[in-house]
Amino acid sequence: MSRPLSRITLQDVAREAGVSLATADRVLNGRAGVRGPTAERVREAIARLGYRPNVAAARLARGAHYRFCFVLPAGPNVFMRMLAEQVANTANWLAANNAYIDTLHVDVFAPETLASALEGLIGHYDGVALVALDHPRVRAAIDDLSASGIAVVTLVSDVPSSHRLHYVGIDNIAAGRTAATLLGRFAGGRRGTVGLIVGTPALRDHAERQFGFTQVLAGEYPALKVLPVQESLDEDERTEAITRTMLREAPDLVGLYNVGAGNRGVAAALTVANRASETLFIGHDLTEDTRRFLLRGVMDAVINQDAGHQSRSAARVLLAHCAGEPLFSEQERIRIDIFVRDNLP
Repeated sequence: MSRPLSRITLQDVAREAGVSLATADRVLNGRAGVRGPTAERVREAIARLGYRPNVAAARLARGAHYRFCFVLPAGPNVFMRMLAEQVANTANWLAANNAYIDTLHVDVFAPETLASALEGLIGHYDGVALVALDHPRVRAAIDDLSASGIAVVTLVSDVPSSHRLHYVGIDNIAAGRTAATLLGRFAGGRRGTVGLIVGTPALRDHAERQFGFTQVLAGEYPALKVLPVQESLDEDERTEAITRTMLREAPDLVGLYNVGAGNRGVAAALTVANRASETLFIGHDLTEDTRRFLLRGVMDAVINQDAGHQSRSAARVLLAHCAGEPLFSEQERIRIDIFVRDNLP
């Protein structure tokens, strides 16, 4: 009876090929010093037995270790606090794989500050994951990290023209289009205006959501006119003031789409004005706040991205790259979730 594939070892391959374990290891890892016919016998034994190396075990056996830095936004953004908590959880898993995480909180709205922080990481880490501002100064800093041999993963918000290795996050254009479709359908044929609030268009995820939203609304719901976009810097107080102004100056306001953080500000303004029941409100990220707003009928839908999946994915991508291990792209695809009051987890 043949042994289960999961239990076949390199020793079994060596025995099958009639060579030493050291010779089998040299062939497996493509090192020189093995005669052609002998190497071919080893490769035939590998194919015959269906041997698959345990790359993680091999990495641990070599004693390889890596250090990564996650650069996350400073400030009160609730989703980013959730992401930081998930990064801390991911660090526990990575430690068992001889990889370690440091977390650096930076004002990502300030390109000079963010770029300087990134430049300071050169020579200290094997990989960096960051929530990035799409700005020339930040782009150059990412390229400098990459040129120094540091693997860079953008997280949540991308800088696609940089030399980053991989982007971990949802398709933000699709997220914006989804928000427009939800709002347009919920409006049920009503005519009027729609408010659009972004944290900053300098964050690519915010800019892409704005683009997808306006694209669908203009093309498929012409009865709904988007008001001039307002910039909140993801601050609750600023978002509340923006919403109050919209409610006062646009009596035909049908709904609001908040691209970034600051949902507490929108909800507060709608509640104080007694307009929550008649004004559609679509936002992002399932938090304790947005869950409560959905249950109370203040919000109508939340478009969510899984912070835990993103944190683990960024860590897996960095670890696989540094260790030369395979990456399963389907596992790293971050999906868009839609929550309403009736399907809350």
